[in-house]
Amino acid sequence: MLKTRPLLSALALAAMTGAAMAQTATTEAPAAEATETTQTEQSQTEQAQTTPAVDSTLDTGQSEEPQVGQGYVRESFGDWQLQCIKEEDATKERCQLYQLLLGEQGNPVAEVLIEKLPDGGQVAAGATVAVPHGTALAKDLRITVDGAKGKVYRYAFCDAASCYARIGLLAADVSAFQRGNSAKVTIFPFESQDTPVDLTLSLSGFTAGYEATTAPAAPAE
Repeated sequence: MLKTRPLLSALALAAMTGAAMAQTATTEAPAAEATETTQTEQSQTEQAQTTPAVDSTLDTGQSEEPQVGQGYVRESFGDWQLQCIKEEDATKERCQLYQLLLGEQGNPVAEVLIEKLPDGGQVAAGATVAVPHGTALAKDLRITVDGAKGKVYRYAFCDAASCYARIGLLAADVSAFQRGNSAKVTIFPFESQDTPVDLTLSLSGFTAGYEATTAPAAPAE
């Protein structure tokens, strides 16, 4: 890949060389240069008269293809989306699984993101669960798979958009997701902390989607 600095140096050198050549031509043949200048100006005037003006209010459109550095949905697996960050080399793209959790009225309530972690660690995958403001953060997030005994997870932080639980999934947790049909994600409203809100996390397509994700490179020791 060409680097910017050598290319700029080459362009600067070409500009200086061109200026020197122009000075030599001016000294040796000023009459010829004047003639060429007149012809050039005349040609530019004729071109301006024949070229239609471009309307700056017209939208010429842009490619629907994601650009490098942009996020996009590469593929869907059951109820999961495989979301990736576009790279020139698709094999180096970092991808994660995504699912939107809906309430009883079909309204968006929470989001779940799952990504693989490098092999060899105690934690097999990392998950982020985003919940709305107004959630009782002192009442931990709960996840159960197919009615089995579940786990509770603390919330980590909030921002202007949501509050978040950062979860480490052990190999056994991932296996439970792969075998299961659905998981139940339970949150508690701040104003009604004795009334849990149960959200269904579909596990349809999880196994295929999880296998399609790529773990980030392990940090060098």
